[in-house]
Amino acid sequence: MSTAARQTHEMLFAELVGTSTAMSSTSSRSAKVGTLAELLARLAPDEIEIAVSMLIGTPRQGKIGVGWRGAFKVDVEPATNPTLAILDVHSILDALAVTTGTGSGARRTALLTDLFSRGTRDEGEFIRRLLIGELRQGALAGVMADAIARASGVSLADVRRAAMFAGDLPLAARAALIGGADALSAFELQPLQPVQPMLAASSASVAEAVALFELAIVEWKLDGIRLQVHRDAGEVRLFTRNLNDVTEQLPDVAERMRALATPSFILDGEAVAGEVRFFDCLHFNGEPLVDLPLLERLELLERTVGDELCIPGVTTRDPVAAERVLDDALENGHEGVVVKDAGSLYQAGRRGASWRKIKPVRTLDLVVLAVEWGSGRRTGWLSNIHLGARTPDGGFLMVGKTFKGMTDEMLRWQTETFQRLKTSEQGHVVHVRPDIVVEIALDGVMESTRYPGGVGLRFARVKRYREDKSPQEADTIDDVRALLPRR
Repeated sequence: MSTAARQTHEMLFAELVGTSTAMSSTSSRSAKVGTLAELLARLAPDEIEIAVSMLIGTPRQGKIGVGWRGAFKVDVEPATNPTLAILDVHSILDALAVTTGTGSGARRTALLTDLFSRGTRDEGEFIRRLLIGELRQGALAGVMADAIARASGVSLADVRRAAMFAGDLPLAARAALIGGADALSAFELQPLQPVQPMLAASSASVAEAVALFELAIVEWKLDGIRLQVHRDAGEVRLFTRNLNDVTEQLPDVAERMRALATPSFILDGEAVAGEVRFFDCLHFNGEPLVDLPLLERLELLERTVGDELCIPGVTTRDPVAAERVLDDALENGHEGVVVKDAGSLYQAGRRGASWRKIKPVRTLDLVVLAVEWGSGRRTGWLSNIHLGARTPDGGFLMVGKTFKGMTDEMLRWQTETFQRLKTSEQGHVVHVRPDIVVEIALDGVMESTRYPGGVGLRFARVKRYREDKSPQEADTIDDVRALLPRR
């Protein structure tokens, strides 16, 4: 839709909230996409990025610094009729984000009081949930990308590609809705601009995964932190899987990357104990590589970092040879292997079928929904955690509990952290905002009527907390159900 065809008046915030409410009332992905697309098509140009950011639960201001107490302690009579515009709310969030220092608490309370008194009850509830990161209405990035494509008349692939290269879905939305496919084509993969990493699905065995591909690349799966390394014109930047810049935290890695002969690149790898090994090359000397087959990208990776910094692996069609790579990985203390289609392209931000991870010790990344006060030796500590898997509509279903695998240090951290995230308390159970991802090792999954998802975890124990992962990256209820024994 052209800029001229878009509305010139400011859209009421109530329309955005109404769209959110409509999505919460349906589990149909198609209905959600249609509802979002109808709203997107009517936004003015300067409202697009703001509205998209709000609807996916990540305001343009980032972390505004208003916690649960600050958002809910303001108790004022809401407005009867909606008068707030989307831009009004954005402006006040801007003011909140820069209000710091002495006396900032009182100034923030005044800003929130003004905002909640001007908004209706529904608008106030939306804003509160947005501020504390608990907006659960189903407008996840995938659904939003579909809606952007439908509203703008461009292909979903073009929207995803632009969002990947921009590292920012709202920015891609503005381009698509105003300029169409031509505007999206202007986004290019650039060093120093992080992109969402490609992810792997799971397979039950190495043989099963190798059989999926005409030719497979089988690599060690390191138990580390996903790291994306960018270099351009002498500058090096390091980014985690959630695109946080950690260059200052890993100075030795950054220095080693500056010493490489290749002047410009983007590499994908894993950092373990301050060391890094790589498994992909996305950009090489000014040329993006994401549309090249993996086998060709690996040749350029080896040219860039040398064999010693590449993650060990083999190219094979033989499941026996692939199994030997798994044995080697386990003997060297790693968690398994990743089997990849040698001809696969790099699909940033997607968990595609062309990469398959195999971990003999099953692990799931789940979200903590609640935690129980301990007893006996754990009296006074928050101990037993309630675990949730992600659902298609952006919520979470409980699939189990565990208190196993926790060190005293972890118990102290849990007690401090989860009290800050508390939303309510019932007896010995503290319900928390679903912000924290925990990696759980388990022996398997069983059918269960005890939990709403119909499945439960067998012998679950805590492996580690995943501060590098957001709740939107947790495993889904379908991932959990896929581990049920086959009949």
